[in-house]
Amino acid sequence: MSVKKKPLVVVTRKLPDSIETRMRELFDAKLNLDDTPMTSEQIAEAVCTADVLVPTVTDEIKEDVLKQPDCKLRLIANFGNGVDNIDVAAAHARGITVTNTPKVLTEDTADMTMALILAVPRRMIEGASILTEGKNWAGWSPTWMLGHRIGGKRLGIVGMGRIGQAVARRARAFGLQIHYHNRRPVAPQIAEELGATYWESLDQMLARMDIISVNCPHTPATYHLLSARRLKLMRREAYIVNTARGGVIDEDAMVKLIESGEIGGAGLDVYEHEPLVNPKLVRLGKAGKVTLLPHMGSATIEGRVDMGEKVIINIRTFLDNHKPPDRVLPSML
Repeated sequence: MSVKKKPLVVVTRKLPDSIETRMRELFDAKLNLDDTPMTSEQIAEAVCTADVLVPTVTDEIKEDVLKQPDCKLRLIANFGNGVDNIDVAAAHARGITVTNTPKVLTEDTADMTMALILAVPRRMIEGASILTEGKNWAGWSPTWMLGHRIGGKRLGIVGMGRIGQAVARRARAFGLQIHYHNRRPVAPQIAEELGATYWESLDQMLARMDIISVNCPHTPATYHLLSARRLKLMRREAYIVNTARGGVIDEDAMVKLIESGEIGGAGLDVYEHEPLVNPKLVRLGKAGKVTLLPHMGSATIEGRVDMGEKVIINIRTFLDNHKPPDRVLPSML
């Protein structure tokens, strides 16, 4: 009696042990145990050998890779919500299904966004460095390390999807006034729950807010959505928090405006040219002008396991000849 061959699943990065173990049980899984990012050549080879590829946000799966004549890939099961690392249209044109892992990282990312909203005006990282970097601390003083309260300030959320709404709920509990810009207004009951004011014009909202939180996906339409022109509309005391994608902001323009004092500061978890970080941003961080984190927004054990489980469900559903629950189509982007 012949044994049915398991499909080859190539995983590009190290995943939680429980997820890798389950993948080995279900599939012929080729794992990346040392977590070294795959080269473009290795990804090209995987596309020609694997039935299923499980990439992450660090892997570029573009048209030139997918159009190889010996490409045998049937499914790209992305380990991540954003799919800006994948040419979805090119995959669709070749009959390759693309899936992602939505909804599992909403609360984790919103938590980190709120942490940055608090950290920037209260100078938390700057203050912590006084103790951890051996600097002289003379003790409490009534006028030393003064920051700003956030209660009563206006928060402008760019992108009022699941994460934007989760940020709004947290921010409202801290006494912030909620404003937002989106392609269309949210449902009336959601706006009422959040006490949220809708701005059809992003320009008008930017000019009136104390804090801007970027929570929209990175698509061709949102690349440099916060352009140099728009950044100049912000108030001098205002600051930006970005836990979405670095490319949504014109990073060079933002740096220049912070350096010149035309924007109050920033709290960033993502960068335009990751993993490279603009050296000027690093200098601003050392000077206490910005708070920088190394893309930690979704980095919880629970979140990563939930993502892996979604990947497995999408693969199994696809291999059973059913439509995966998290299929991504070009028309959705």
